[in-house]
Amino acid sequence: MDKFIIEGGRPLYGEVEIQAAKNAVLPLLAASILTDERVIIHRCPRIRDVLNMIQILNELGCRTSFERETLVIDSADAANHEIPSALAKELRSSIFMLGSVIARFGKARIAYPGGCDIGLRPVDLHLKGLKSLHVRIEEEGGYINCACDRLNGADILLDCPSVGATENIILASVKGEGTTVVRNAAKEPEICDLQNFLNKMGAKISGGGTSTIRIEGVKRLHGVEYTPMPDRIEAGTFLIAAAMCGGELEIKGVFADNIAALLHKLREISCKITVKNDKIYIKGGGVRKSLRMIETMPYPGFPTDLQAPITALACICEGATVIVENLFETRFKHVPELIRMGADITVRGRAAFVRGVPVLHGADLVAGDLRGGAALTLAAVSAEGKSTVTDLSHIDRGYSGFEYKLAGVGAKIRRIRV
Repeated sequence: MDKFIIEGGRPLYGEVEIQAAKNAVLPLLAASILTDERVIIHRCPRIRDVLNMIQILNELGCRTSFERETLVIDSADAANHEIPSALAKELRSSIFMLGSVIARFGKARIAYPGGCDIGLRPVDLHLKGLKSLHVRIEEEGGYINCACDRLNGADILLDCPSVGATENIILASVKGEGTTVVRNAAKEPEICDLQNFLNKMGAKISGGGTSTIRIEGVKRLHGVEYTPMPDRIEAGTFLIAAAMCGGELEIKGVFADNIAALLHKLREISCKITVKNDKIYIKGGGVRKSLRMIETMPYPGFPTDLQAPITALACICEGATVIVENLFETRFKHVPELIRMGADITVRGRAAFVRGVPVLHGADLVAGDLRGGAALTLAAVSAEGKSTVTDLSHIDRGYSGFEYKLAGVGAKIRRIRV
């Protein structure tokens, strides 16, 4: 097991290049099996979730090669419709494979997917959407078995704007017969990226980024060469790092509009922020005003994936901050660890009440999930004294070279194997 050793209290200066978005790349990998031609994805991050998804593709019969940041997928010989249970239980996003595998083979079998333990994330909306497309579904012994004679277009209303369900319906219906309309669809930028990717393959999809998406089925899709969107959550993590540690960072290769909710909050606490093309300049330090109130919401609201890092920031802001987690019911697992560093936080159900302290102190910390692990790392980098962060497998699911990027801008952090 690896751990970080961190000596905190240093300001950050320099540039950070943002990787392609984890939450965009994973659906693109699922979509690659919809064609028997070659798919090439550039700037693909070498993170644990991506590597697990590649392994799933290999198990389905695809041939893949991953050199530097370019991933090549050839699914011409893919023939297996069963997604291995061991891999599905490691990766929540394996559920995306349902729609594309059904569209390719007319059947699919998958174990209930895993991922971070941040609360219930039921797949009911996924299955309800697939049933609307005339997919027969049986659930038995922890497995989901799907089959259909043909996928027919449908008018589908989602009970809530689920990102995963929206993407799964798109993947299943893109080669179906007729037209599918998804209402109350998720509006996240990653939906637009999937739409752009599939349209480059010959799909006919419109409405990405709005609450209504229209998919006109096509008979076949061809190969594609594509560069995914930048990771707005990684960008937000490093912006929060600058706000916590002080100094000046240039975040390169990011779409500022995608993290507007965070930028507004950082400006409220007196960070100086300038946006120029695909770069965001941030100057942190000095007195940090209260964040007051933050509620996680579907896009374009404040993203749940930045709730843990913003909670860490709130710990060293003046006054009190109320943070409400509306999307996941157990996403405060990082709070007890922050309290061990001297934070003053009380959790009541889905709300955390944070009273700012002048400084956090080093401690031995355990990462309980992906974004919580990132938050604890930022807290340690900003704190006085020495910290360790263990169980880095969670952090490695979503950040490529996290410690190297932090060290590159002045943090004293290193990884060791224990």
